Amino acid sequence: MPTTATPSPSGAPLDAPATPLPLAGLRVIDVGNFLAGPYAASILGEFGAEVIKVEHPDGGDPMRRFGTPTKRDNATLAWLSEARNRKSVTIDLLQRDGVTLFKRLIAKSDVLVENFRPGTMESWGLGWPEVHAANPGIVMLRVSGYGQTGPYRRRSGFAHIAQAFGGLNYLAGFPGETPVLPGTVPLGDYIASLFGAIGVLVALRHKEQTGRGQLVDVGIYEAVFRVLEEIAPAYAMFGKIREREGAGSFVAVPHGHFRTQDNRWIAIACTTDKMFERLSVAMGRPELSSREMYGDQRKRLAAREIVNQAVIDWVGSLPRREVLERCLREEVPVGEVNSIADIFNDPHFAARGNLVRWREENLGEIVVPGVVPTLSATPGRITNLGPRLGNANDEVLRTLLGLAAEEISLLREKRVV
Repeated sequence: MPTTATPSPSGAPLDAPATPLPLAGLRVIDVGNFLAGPYAASILGEFGAEVIKVEHPDGGDPMRRFGTPTKRDNATLAWLSEARNRKSVTIDLLQRDGVTLFKRLIAKSDVLVENFRPGTMESWGLGWPEVHAANPGIVMLRVSGYGQTGPYRRRSGFAHIAQAFGGLNYLAGFPGETPVLPGTVPLGDYIASLFGAIGVLVALRHKEQTGRGQLVDVGIYEAVFRVLEEIAPAYAMFGKIREREGAGSFVAVPHGHFRTQDNRWIAIACTTDKMFERLSVAMGRPELSSREMYGDQRKRLAAREIVNQAVIDWVGSLPRREVLERCLREEVPVGEVNSIADIFNDPHFAARGNLVRWREENLGEIVVPGVVPTLSATPGRITNLGPRLGNANDEVLRTLLGLAAEEISLLREKRVV
């Protein structure tokens, strides 16, 4: 159970009486692996949906073993955090009896989430036509590296590859140097899942109006491409190829990360003349923002190195706390470049409930990211961390599907479940 001292994003203790959530009554089947797609199910689960994770009886989702292992069945911290709000059911979809059982589960569900390489579900007899026949009202979310159509559809897809193909990784790094992976987390998987969750909610709204389900198709690369601002129209109109710019921006200066006297980092973003005027006051050099010097954006861009060096020298002469105080006093857009240690010590993260402290059996306290977004009337919540393999087999097979004990025993003997 969560610790009583930990506030939820709404400010209420996590063990307070539960408010009915808006997606209560919605049943989601997550049959995917790792993160892209399944994370969409996690979001739905945080707002009340019942999420049933269907895994292979032999080992389950490989994400159980991806990341830092713990003493609980060697389940990793990544699994405990990102596979939360689920029940685990084991079904072998390579066996005919497993497919039959799975279709019975589909018939009693609202959403199906999968993220296998296109053609995999079809090879099991579980493509869209079969799923739709089993339940005409179901919404099926399919997340893959390149989408369900197109010449690359059967290529394997991972976040790193999709981010590269979608154009994001090309932009990451310093001018003339090797493109880098933006952070060490699978951004593409998270972004694709967010678009997937939106697609599911839109499709459910359509179902309310018509009674019909539909297919939601998300390619990880296209989810990445969709958030790359103006690079497509800029290339189409002017032939401009945006290159790597380090921590800076081609449209604004000063705009980047700057090292402080105490060897820490701070982010400053001055995208308008007014913002630069405020920064020049904070620096004690108001003349920098005069029209004769760099008060006009075009002049600053033309003198990028000079302007940046002035900021580098000023920031480097002061500890981070003082740089922050001076910039905030003048309403300059500024923020700490935080490590995870900084985040754990920051009062704003605590006040917003961004760090949820959870007590897990045999492991003690685990801290995981909180629920986003914050809803005023029906804030989402965490009900459990990543489940043990097959922890809900009896509940789902006996209670939901109505199987007798003898049937379940036979399925276990045949290793279908």
